[in-house]
Amino acid sequence: MSRVVLITGACGGIGRALCRRFVEQGDTVLALDLEAAALDALTAELGAAQVTPVVADLADAAAVQEAVAKAVALRGPVDVVVANAGAAKGLTLATTDAASWQRDVHLNLNGTYHTVEAVRASMIERQRGVLVLIGSVNGMASLGHPAYSAAKAGLISYTKALALELGRYGIRANIVCPGTVKTQAWQARVDKNPQVFENLKKWYPLRDFATPDDIADAVLFLASPMARVITGVALPVDGGLMAGNRLMAEELTLESL
Repeated sequence: MSRVVLITGACGGIGRALCRRFVEQGDTVLALDLEAAALDALTAELGAAQVTPVVADLADAAAVQEAVAKAVALRGPVDVVVANAGAAKGLTLATTDAASWQRDVHLNLNGTYHTVEAVRASMIERQRGVLVLIGSVNGMASLGHPAYSAAKAGLISYTKALALELGRYGIRANIVCPGTVKTQAWQARVDKNPQVFENLKKWYPLRDFATPDDIADAVLFLASPMARVITGVALPVDGGLMAGNRLMAEELTLESL
């Protein structure tokens, strides 16, 4: 399999795993991130023969269009988009202000829209394409980070709109919704409470968390021919977190689960 795959947020924990896994199966990766130096290091690690760094701020629609167009001119049209870039700032409504709300929504929701728009016309023209968005369980339940969560909930709706409207062109769209994933993004919380992961385990039926490779596995499947009739799906990759609340179930049933 040899496709051109655009991956945003390429230098983060999940992004690096995605880039590596697509390269390993022979795809060409357009690795998009805001940090040029980190992209250069990623390209050197994975090999310039298969990785092209794309520097762009997803908040700037014109910049994304231009950067992707330049990469496409070098590598060819995009077959698969993995819209992975995202971040969360405001922890609660009390600590969220207008500026942080707009920043979280602009990156997580609008940034994904800008990414898809950079390739949508080409995919329609070629009558094929795969879009895999990276959402979050925060888009399915209230788990803090209200602006980020609202944006991720919006991505679920956006995914369904993409699947509905682009299906006739042979384009599939799905969204992967991770739960807790052990990446460097958690370091500040680990510094604040070294027991944070151990404390969280009780909420997860599998008593375990996803790794970046677990998220990449789900994305690789959805981007593959094995998922050729799967579109419009929101797939939690979360150790069972969205299956239900075990602690509440124990209180209701008065049984140990």
